[in-house]
Amino acid sequence: MMSSTTRIKTKTASPYKLIHIETDTHDTKTFRFELPADATLDMQPGDFLYVHATLNEKQLKRAYTPSSLPSATGFFDLTVKRYDTGVVSKYLHDRRIGDTVLMSGPNTGGHWVDGMATRVGFVAGGTGITPMISIIRWILTNKIEAELFLLFANKTESDIIFRQEWERHVREYSHFHCHYVLEQPTPGWSGGTGRITSNMLQQHLPAPSPDTCIFLCGPPPMVDSLEITLKELGYPEQSIILP
Repeated sequence: MMSSTTRIKTKTASPYKLIHIETDTHDTKTFRFELPADATLDMQPGDFLYVHATLNEKQLKRAYTPSSLPSATGFFDLTVKRYDTGVVSKYLHDRRIGDTVLMSGPNTGGHWVDGMATRVGFVAGGTGITPMISIIRWILTNKIEAELFLLFANKTESDIIFRQEWERHVREYSHFHCHYVLEQPTPGWSGGTGRITSNMLQQHLPAPSPDTCIFLCGPPPMVDSLEITLKELGYPEQSIILP
């Protein structure tokens, strides 16, 4: 007998209890929130939640994409980088186990749908990696036939979120490829340097074709400029997905 799974989606802000905190990098943590044992978030890989907070008498909400596998039951994870100027990211980093956080959703973002492509590129900057991890974990866990290409830009080597997981995937899956780009590389760095360029996109992503889609997520200026570059390289607008 298979137990039925409850799929959770709320329009109004609902409290979720924080049950575990994992430190990912010097300024990034993964926060695990509790769901009922038989419940999962009603979402596609790449969809997002709103975190709601009242800070300095102002009601705020910010979008975060769960980094956990979309089919996970009993919990979901948010991976959040702490920004000095980010009031909600600082609020989350100040939470302690047992605290509750108000969230609504999931809401539909630019997400993965099984069968949409057999060659999938991921271009991420910083915490733009969070929707990518959800989608990549989904494709690999469900053994979906697709070749995956990750191009991941960060300031420094210590900023690479989920680095051990990416490198494990490279070792374990011949159809998973990963290339890092750093703005501030240390001496001896063998990956890409500077910012993501047109040449890097051509070198490390699958070529435009009806079987190809590209997910693009990161700081808005990066997304705006790379979306234009991808179109110039021949990727049709409908194949470029912004989670």
